[in-house]
Amino acid sequence: MVGLLAGYYRGWLGEGLMRVTDLFFVVPWLPLMILLVALVGPSLSIIILVIGLTGWTSTARIVRSETLSLRERAFVERARSIGCSDARILYVHILPNVVPLILANTVLTVALAILSEATLSFLGLGDPGRPSWGTMLHFAFSRGATSMGAYWFIVPPGVAIILLVLGFSLVGYSLDEITNPRLRRR
Repeated sequence: MVGLLAGYYRGWLGEGLMRVTDLFFVVPWLPLMILLVALVGPSLSIIILVIGLTGWTSTARIVRSETLSLRERAFVERARSIGCSDARILYVHILPNVVPLILANTVLTVALAILSEATLSFLGLGDPGRPSWGTMLHFAFSRGATSMGAYWFIVPPGVAIILLVLGFSLVGYSLDEITNPRLRRR
């Protein structure tokens, strides 16, 4: 929504939304996540909230740039000339053209969210009551698995994280190739 509104409405609303996005974009996400989780306490809902607060900015910027491009196209001008409201133009004409881009970027953002949760859990800020690969790595390192040469405590969760993130990244690139006609192979 932030990207759609910032791209469609010029002036103080669009600029204000993008300055808020830029503020979240320039703040380092890992220290911010560590600070928020450490202040509130480790729980799954807090981790989800923190990842959501720090992970939306790239999608908003991409959606804004596509909305700026779509806003100037002829079909939007035609809809505006026959008297369509701004809400109808956004919902009926612009949003369906932006959804494939949102889907492709969301899959890539999920991969970053998985890495963020594993990082927080590895640092000991994850929910201790829920199993996660980051928690497994945290306990392996805190119990000295590396110094004992017990690679079987470290390799499986590490490989699982790598394969899952790689899988989501490949799905995201495939969706981008499918939805973007310029990237399709002939």
